[in-house]
Amino acid sequence: MARNSKLQTEEKIVEKKKGTRLFQEVLLWTLIPLLFTTMVLLIIAYVADVNVFDKAKEWTESLPFGEKKQDEEIGDDTIIAERVVDLQAEIQEKEAQVFKLQEDLAKSEDEKQALLDEQTSLLAQIEALKMEKDDYKRDMKEIISTFEKMSAKSAAPVITNMSDAEAIQILASLKPEVLASILEKMSPEDAAKYTSLMTK
Repeated sequence: MARNSKLQTEEKIVEKKKGTRLFQEVLLWTLIPLLFTTMVLLIIAYVADVNVFDKAKEWTESLPFGEKKQDEEIGDDTIIAERVVDLQAEIQEKEAQVFKLQEDLAKSEDEKQALLDEQTSLLAQIEALKMEKDDYKRDMKEIISTFEKMSAKSAAPVITNMSDAEAIQILASLKPEVLASILEKMSPEDAAKYTSLMTK
């Protein structure tokens, strides 16, 4: 019996050793490689400059754990929607401003074109007036030359039958000797009238 109990004790010790050995084998084949793999991954993350704790926090926050997360998402969606509406209103306002500026630009272009047309017309009128003035000067020189060649007796009645403005213009352009002889041949009233008109 003693031998039997010794055998049983030895069997228990062997079983205990087997249990310890099983635990050691599990530890050796699973837990140690797992710890080694974790350590290698942490070293790689450190070299890659990745904060493992921040990533874990992001992953846990992205999981829907309850009402708080949903409320935050609803609040964020509301803020985003309000921002979108504000931005759309701002875009419409800017488009209205651009449209108004384009209208103003088109209006100013039309005004500029109208002013350029008016300027061209005025320049044409000035050119025509210059030509008329040159023609008038040339005609006036010929008339004055003709009056200077005429006798005073013939020139005096012609001048008295002209309008006062034309007569004064011709008389004022004549040489003093010719003027004096023409005024002598006029009646005293006409000579006085033209002399007073020329002095004004």
